[in-house]
Amino acid sequence: MTVEHISPTAAQALIEQGASLIDIRDADEYAREHIPAAQLWPLAALENGTALQVNAGKIVIFHCQSGNRTKNNLSRLIAAAAPAQVKILEGGIEGWRRAGLLTVEDKSQPLPLMRQVQIAAGVLILLGVALGYSVSSAFFLLSAFVGAGLTLAGVTGFCGMARLLAVMPWNRR
Repeated sequence: MTVEHISPTAAQALIEQGASLIDIRDADEYAREHIPAAQLWPLAALENGTALQVNAGKIVIFHCQSGNRTKNNLSRLIAAAAPAQVKILEGGIEGWRRAGLLTVEDKSQPLPLMRQVQIAAGVLILLGVALGYSVSSAFFLLSAFVGAGLTLAGVTGFCGMARLLAVMPWNRR
C-alpha cells in the first residue's frame, strides 16, 4: 500500500477539514513542543498493542520529529490506523516549523531524555580526552567507560545514563 507524504500546508488544510494528526514521539518530546491539533500516541503505545481509535474513511496524518521514525514504522502505523486512510507529514514537526506554521512550545520542560544522554555522553568523552592529554592518561578511561556504556545501551536497550538522568530533579515533575 502506498501512503501519501504530504506537505505541512496540505496537512494543515486536511486537519481543518477534520483529519486527525497523530504525534508518535515520546511524551517528553511532546510536552516540550507539539503541533496544536496533534494527539499524542507514542510508538511505545504501538509496541504495547494499544489500539488507535479511528473511523473508516477518516484521514489520519502521522508525524514525528523529522519524519524518520514515521517512515521506519510505516507498515505498523498503517495496520494500527486501519481502516482509516493514512498520510505522513513530510519532515515531521521540524518541517511544520520550517513552513512557518504554529507549534506550542513549553521551554520550561526539560530536553528530551535521549538528547540529555547525548549531551552528557559527548561532554564526558570530550572531558576524558582533554584531561587524558593534559593531566593524566588515566582520564582516557572515562572516555572508554562512556563509549562502553553507549555500546551496551545499543546492544541491550538498557541505558544506565538515561536511567540516572531520568531521576534528576529537572526531569522529575
